[in-house]
Amino acid sequence: MPASQWRRRTLLATATAAAGPLLAARFAGAQAPRFPERAVRIVVPYAVGIGPDVVARGMAEFLQQRWGQPVVIDNKPGASGIIAFGEVRRAAPDGYTLFVADTATMVVNPLINDRLPYDPERDLVPLTLMFRATFVVAVGADSRFRGVAALLEAARREPGRISYASLGNGHASQVAIESLAHAAGVQLLHVPFKDAGALFTAVAAGEVDFTAFSMNTMAGLIARGRLRPLAVAARQRLKDHPDLPTLAEAGAPAVEMHPWTGLVARAGTPRPLLEQLQRDAVAAIEAPGVRSRIDPLGFELTPSTPQQFRERVEADLALYAPLVREGRVSRV
Repeated sequence: MPASQWRRRTLLATATAAAGPLLAARFAGAQAPRFPERAVRIVVPYAVGIGPDVVARGMAEFLQQRWGQPVVIDNKPGASGIIAFGEVRRAAPDGYTLFVADTATMVVNPLINDRLPYDPERDLVPLTLMFRATFVVAVGADSRFRGVAALLEAARREPGRISYASLGNGHASQVAIESLAHAAGVQLLHVPFKDAGALFTAVAAGEVDFTAFSMNTMAGLIARGRLRPLAVAARQRLKDHPDLPTLAEAGAPAVEMHPWTGLVARAGTPRPLLEQLQRDAVAAIEAPGVRSRIDPLGFELTPSTPQQFRERVEADLALYAPLVREGRVSRV
């Protein structure tokens, strides 16, 4: 073979070998499945119309337009998210079933339930925080307590006599109030309710001394003169209620009560897909249409990285674990 022909063949072979990986990568990218190719389901452990449901539905509308596929909200309320997670755990880790998790699902349930049928660290992958609420301590309109300091002082004089209402053991309302009791060094009487309507009726009637929920949840009752807010459990006063003092300003421990909600996927979901889901979910949370829905509810949108989500969980585990050790929040 002439030397010139040999050189031409050698150069051609070298060029083909070098281009091979690029061609293969381009072909693989062309063949990679587009996500999503069908409907995506977001499982919400709350009833229709509750804060997490409202935000999830706003996100679903945005994602449906972005993805060109249906995004379906599947409400599965009950048992502090355990029922809803049963649906997620049976789903394939392919990104087509997402879960709206919260403080109860990721923090409180693992602390109080020795037979929890899931492990958040093992079974769930954080995508982004969605929003957080701010709790307000409130009493019935005719309550003898004019401020939080007076309420806590009565609790010191009468251990276990001053009562508070929550939506059950481990619910955010109980954990928040017991965090205040722990910081103040007092013992309160926990009165659990299964229904929010019955709970607020009891507090308004003075059958239970006080409770703590987000302002938007109690706004109607406050406006109608059935409940009276005492203080907000935050570092700063609420923008829409500037006359309401913080706990610290009211002479109580500066406890912050911020139950939160986030979006998670099944463990085992491929990393590139997790990264896309996280980017798209953050874009949805930051979309004007979602913000316009959530602003009237008084919640704070908190899009985050997965690592910031994990840090929030770890911080709350450290905050609430003493409540369980002391028996303020009971194991089940």
